[in-house]
Amino acid sequence: MTTVKFIYDNNKPTGFEISGHATASAKDSQGKIVCSAVSSSAYMAANTITDIIKAKCDVYADYGVMKLRLLQDSPESEMILRGLKLHLDELSKQYKNFITISEDK
Repeated sequence: MTTVKFIYDNNKPTGFEISGHATASAKDSQGKIVCSAVSSSAYMAANTITDIIKAKCDVYADYGVMKLRLLQDSPESEMILRGLKLHLDELSKQYKNFITISEDK
């Protein structure tokens, strides 16, 4: 199961934490698809925030874990985070047994 937590400050998205794997086994093709989709979208969001927008943030990525926290107000980055949440919410509706999404407000 992949768990995603979106972090907010004053109702503004300021980061996310993703952990776990959606795959139950090496033969779990749906889980692999979900893992790939979550990873790809998270990396795209993080890379856009850090390398395109150039917002100051803490980023950590390791096997099965990715965390991003904005260190400054960044309306553009907040929009990217909102887009990531929308994308993962829709993915979780399709694959509800593979993704859990929560919010830390």
